[in-house]
Amino acid sequence: MASAPVGTPGAPPGPVGAPGVTGARAGTSGLAPARVGVPGPRSAVPEARGPAASGSRPRVGPGRRAEGVPAGGGDGGRLRARPAVIELRLSAFAGHRAAAHALGPVTLFTGPSGSGKSTTLRAYEALARLGAGDPLDEVFPDAADCVPERARPDAQGRRGFRIGCTVDGPEGPVHLDLAVQAEPRLRIVGERLTGRGRTLLATALRDPGRSTVQAEWHTAGSTPVTRAPLPDDLLGTALLPLRVAGKTPGQLEVLAAAEQVVIGLRSAFACDPRPERMRAPVLPGEGRLRRGCGNLAEVLHRTHTDCPRRHHRLAAVAGAGCAGPVIGLGVQELPEGTVRAVLERGALPATPLGRLGDGELRYLALALTLLTGPGVLAMDQLAEVPDAMQSLTLLADGLDRGLDGRQLGELLRLAAGIAADGHIRVAGTVGAGAAGEARRTPGVTVVDLSAARSR
Repeated sequence: MASAPVGTPGAPPGPVGAPGVTGARAGTSGLAPARVGVPGPRSAVPEARGPAASGSRPRVGPGRRAEGVPAGGGDGGRLRARPAVIELRLSAFAGHRAAAHALGPVTLFTGPSGSGKSTTLRAYEALARLGAGDPLDEVFPDAADCVPERARPDAQGRRGFRIGCTVDGPEGPVHLDLAVQAEPRLRIVGERLTGRGRTLLATALRDPGRSTVQAEWHTAGSTPVTRAPLPDDLLGTALLPLRVAGKTPGQLEVLAAAEQVVIGLRSAFACDPRPERMRAPVLPGEGRLRRGCGNLAEVLHRTHTDCPRRHHRLAAVAGAGCAGPVIGLGVQELPEGTVRAVLERGALPATPLGRLGDGELRYLALALTLLTGPGVLAMDQLAEVPDAMQSLTLLADGLDRGLDGRQLGELLRLAAGIAADGHIRVAGTVGAGAAGEARRTPGVTVVDLSAARSR
């Protein structure tokens, strides 16, 4: 059975395949949507379609929100100052089709094995890495696995996938949608950035023999749009600050929307604690927690002196998730120049973290991630953006792995409490048992992918 193009509701109808991007016409509110691929309903590399542009929203200048457009994600005014991803769209990605998931301050995906929990977070992380400027082949080293299984190649043997997101912030909701060709050669064949009822950036593949796509972005000056080629292995939205002069109101609008999306996407840290890597002493270093948390002792060595208030709070949280009495978290410097972290037990001997159970180590690592910020995590830091404009998003696949009910409950309450302040957001996956506890935790949203995929 052929794989028909899947679009987000409201996307323009019609076949995929016009080779170019139609420019803005007089009297329209923006660029026409990009159409990429080849003619015919069997094309498996659909256009990058997202929410359709319309002229129904009032036009406002950069830095202001259109009246009547609320901030998404349930964060109220806090989200307006801190760009954050509030929706993830998997229009055609691996086992997902026409899926759109709203993301709140703490969102956990659940469902049986094979329902696409890990794939959902993988799509989020891929967008985050593209927003940080990573090339497409590094983000998708196994891109063929991301193509829907039943997607059939077009006449040129091309297959692909489509993902997107919405980032809310000072500019209101801004939508980013991508169409990626995975076969026969990996490349971005369509990208669309929309906000405030207009298409701000649209790209399309015009010449398959070139490693570029034709891009058009809103100008609203003496000419309505600017056209230029962009590389087909990088996210065009992330390149706009380097290509747009910012001399006209339209260019400023494009820049503000692109920067909001980039900030929202880049502020993500994927944490996957590996207890087997966390037990041995480590050499002291810059003290930035890595994805697998194997350098947990090194980070605690830093926070013990540089962030005493957060370190003391972590020690209090440790007592709620570790067996036996805990009065503090200490760090011991060993003769060979390494350091190891210990649980301080008061009158009892200190317990090295290497003696803790897997669940205790995972609990400590995840709690540390929630209690710190980008400066303590091995992630792309936004040094040029004020802290008040940033909100860290923790991506945690298998959040409940190895945790008992008490540890999970404490971690969920910690996450919900911190997320309520607007500085931290969480997107993770959990099993069916943990989903029940999550549903009982105020401030936590649970998305059942088995229910979503059965519709």
